Formats: sequence, structure tokens, C-alpha cells
Amino acid sequence: MPLALTIVRAAILTPWLGWLCWSDATRRRLPNVLTLGGLLAGLACGFAWDGLDGFVEAFESAGIGFLFLFLPFLLRGAAAGDVKMIAACASFFPVREIPAFLVAVSLAGFFLMVSMLAVRGVSGARLKHWFRCVFDWRYDRKAGRAAIPSADDERARVPFGIAIAAGTWFTLALEAVLCG
Repeated sequence: MPLALTIVRAAILTPWLGWLCWSDATRRRLPNVLTLGGLLAGLACGFAWDGLDGFVEAFESAGIGFLFLFLPFLLRGAAAGDVKMIAACASFFPVREIPAFLVAVSLAGFFLMVSMLAVRGVSGARLKHWFRCVFDWRYDRKAGRAAIPSADDERARVPFGIAIAAGTWFTLALEAVLCG
């Protein structure tokens, strides 16, 4: 993609991603009006840049992003806002860049989780319980499950929208370096 197009996408995405990061970090919510509005903006940008072919490609990219978090959503490992946000962010990239985008989001999520566990920003009880269930045959699963904070507890949820935004920015920066 031309460098100018990457700069335009960064200019569109940066304030939107900043608002979503703030919302996810402070309230652990990604509002529908922002996530679905971002998806519509990505589809509109695809149409504006390359007509119907660009719209279809943006839709395909959004679908791949959606499918990436759909199984974790079904297993209650991701929230619906995260699924909508990753689809919206993916709609701004061509299909050939989606693997790099998903790797960047995954790595950002891993580092976010590790750093939040290190500063005790999130409870590690659920992770500890899963590992002990798998590796310790003497572990009392019923007592361990009782020690896990509820899913409604703020310390039980990681603001994955921050990782999605970081992966999006990293992918844009990588694209700018490779194009420029």
C-alpha cells in the first residue's frame, strides 16, 4: 500500500483507538457505537479506496478478525466488544496483512497479560487453577474453583482492547516502514 494511504488510516484510527483504549482500561467496556461505527468506517474506507473490490476485501478482513476471537468468545475467554473491535480494526487492512495483524495483536495481548499479572492488575487465580487442574493430580478442583473471582469482578478481566489497539498501531507502523 502507498505510504500516504497508511498515514490516512493511522490518522483515522488513532483517535478512535485511543478512545476505545481509555474506555476499556477505565470501565472494561467497548461501546457498540464505537466498535460497530469503526467497522462501518473500515468498510467505507475500503470502498472509498478501491470501490467494490476494496469493500469486499475490507469485509473479508473483518470476517477473519471476527473468526479469530469467535471461539475464545464462545468459551468465555473474550468479550463481545473485543470480537467486534478486532473485526473493525481488521477491516482497515488488506487480507494479505491480516496474519501479521493477528500475530501483533496476540503478542500485545500476551505482554499485556504478563505485565498485568506482574503488577497484580489482574487476578492470576483462574490461570493458576487451570494449570493445577492439568498438572497436579492431588489438586482439589472444587476448592480451587471456589477461590476464583467471579467473571463480573474487574480484576478477573483483562482489557484486551488495549492489545488490539497496540497490534493495530504496530501493524500500521510495520506497513509504513515496509512501504517507505
